[in-house]
Amino acid sequence: MAEERSELEERIIIKDQHTKEIDLVNRDPKHINEDVVKVDFEDVIAEPVGTYSFDGVWKSSYTTFTVSKYWCYRLLSAVLGVPLAVVWGFLFALISFCHIWAVVPCIKSYLIEIQCVSRIYSLCIHTFCDPLFEALSKICSNIRVAVRKEI
Repeated sequence: MAEERSELEERIIIKDQHTKEIDLVNRDPKHINEDVVKVDFEDVIAEPVGTYSFDGVWKSSYTTFTVSKYWCYRLLSAVLGVPLAVVWGFLFALISFCHIWAVVPCIKSYLIEIQCVSRIYSLCIHTFCDPLFEALSKICSNIRVAVRKEI
């Protein structure tokens, strides 16, 4: 009974990942585009003191910039949003597939194989280098350094 309930809960969780409601108000909850796309009129066009255009031109430029940016984005997202979502979905599925079925198994295989090499290397180091360095340390252990300041 408990196993059936656990299996049912897993199915519900898996189903909810694909059919969950999306937030239409906060469309960037993880703030991944916080600094990238916040471009306002003042960030692009600015007139320093002494070189002002006519007030009507400045207001019209502001309105034109803001409205054209808004509608161009909406039209581009309407035309290209779904096809690009398919492309990005395919690309990330491909990356996930390669990672799961190729990269991780290769790394695990490499780690298993390198353990054998590691043991042989460690054995060689302990056999040949340890006695050499012990002998060198005993030779150098009697060296004394004294620093004198001569006037």
